[in-house]
Parts: sequence; structure tokens; C-alpha cells
Amino acid sequence: MKRIATLTLVTVMGAAPVLSGDYSKHVDNSRATAREFMQTLKQDLKKGMQEGGPVNAVSVCNLAAPGIASTYSVRKGWEVGRTSLKPRNPDNAPDAWERAVLESFDERNCAGEDPAKLEYYEVVTADGKRELRYMKAIPTLGLCLACHGEHLDSQVRTRIETLYPHDRAVGYQAGDIRGAFTITQPLDHE
Repeated sequence: MKRIATLTLVTVMGAAPVLSGDYSKHVDNSRATAREFMQTLKQDLKKGMQEGGPVNAVSVCNLAAPGIASTYSVRKGWEVGRTSLKPRNPDNAPDAWERAVLESFDERNCAGEDPAKLEYYEVVTADGKRELRYMKAIPTLGLCLACHGEHLDSQVRTRIETLYPHDRAVGYQAGDIRGAFTITQPLDHE
């Protein structure tokens, strides 16, 4: 579930944000967590595909992704998740900050930046507390198109409609930004 907060932002979305203070360990920890989340989910999805094709992979993603996000959130004491401009699960809809970053990722991707390398981070103030917010783009790979592409198998479409009646996460092409891993680390407790 997304929290609602009042954010104070004074920045322009760009490839290399400048942070006042040394937050490199926080950024490195966010990168590592996003990478682990991606690898764990990818392994679960590949296993699901091997065991039952794309129809099974949709079910695996439905159960595995929220569990992985919850595990990292509890383990780290952060908010860890995924978001998209076209979410499959409405619980993953972006907040205003995430929406701006996702739109920036799309612009940067269209300008020729490698979608696999797109990330953004900054320190923001939410409800009077400083947080490091980090996002890592999720590029659409060829394998993703079985469940997120323009032409879905009828069984896959039926399974998606059953699990996600408000799905918007289709119509992608390889190389599109599918969404992003999103991490919020509280800073004021340090």
C-alpha cells in the first residue's frame, strides 16, 4: 500500500542528481537491493515459465513480487516495491515523485539512453523527515512480451484479467520502460 506524504522537491530530473552530503552508501545499498529484487523475481518468473509457460508466470508474479518487496522492506526497514505508469496491480500506482521519475525515464530512453542503466535518486523531505528516494528502471525484454506485449495469448489474457481486473500493463515493445523498482530509505534516524 502506498503512503501519502507531502514532499518538498527542489530538483530537476536528470541523469546524475547532485546530493548535498555523502549519501553514496545509501545509493549503493539501494542499487544492491534493486539488483537483488530483480534477480530474485527474474529467477521466480523463469522457473514459472519452465513449469507452465506464461500463464503460470502471471500467477507466480502475482504472488512472488509482493512477497519479495515485503521481505526486503521488513529486512531493510525501508519501503521497497515496483511501480509503473501503466501498473498491472493498482496498489503499485506511482505517487507524484515516482510518476515524475518514470516520465523522465521514458524521455531519457527516447533520447537514446540505455534503459538498463536508467536510475534516479535524491534526498527529499516527506512529512518533515528526510528520505533518500531511489528508482531503477525496468526495461521490457523480449521474454516480458508474452505477458506485457501488444499481442497476448488468449489464455494469458484471461489469467491476467482474472488476477488483475484493472490491468494496464500491456502494449509494450522490447526496449520500452516497463516500470521501476522504487526504494525509500529514512535518513533522520541516523
